[in-house]
Amino acid sequence: QVPLVESGGGLVQAGGSLRLSCVTSVRTFSSYDMGWFRQAPGKEREFVATISRGRGISTTYADSVKGRFTISRDNAKNTVYLQMNSLKPEDTAVYYCAAHPDPTTYEDYERLGSWGQGTQVTVSS
Repeated sequence: QVPLVESGGGLVQAGGSLRLSCVTSVRTFSSYDMGWFRQAPGKEREFVATISRGRGISTTYADSVKGRFTISRDNAKNTVYLQMNSLKPEDTAVYYCAAHPDPTTYEDYERLGSWGQGTQVTVSS
């Protein structure tokens, strides 16, 4: 298991921006694919973005956030980020980061990944 701690959530008006951070203490951080997921009230947790291990060359995004959100990583700081711009009320959710050494699908994170405790993002209209 990889201990993960998210931060950076808060209350923001529609159209605003937030940057989420997720940090871990493990020295092997660079060997994990990292993902951001979110869960809105009354809904199942859903995929937001992922970034590949190592230099993070490969990224994927949910259609709902493509062009607005950017995932990145800093292996020297053992941190993955989610820059969220042009926020909408429907982005309101608890955001979680997750780590997995070799995921094939997003569901792999749920089955065998490590998860943080989440950070609340609330976007007001």
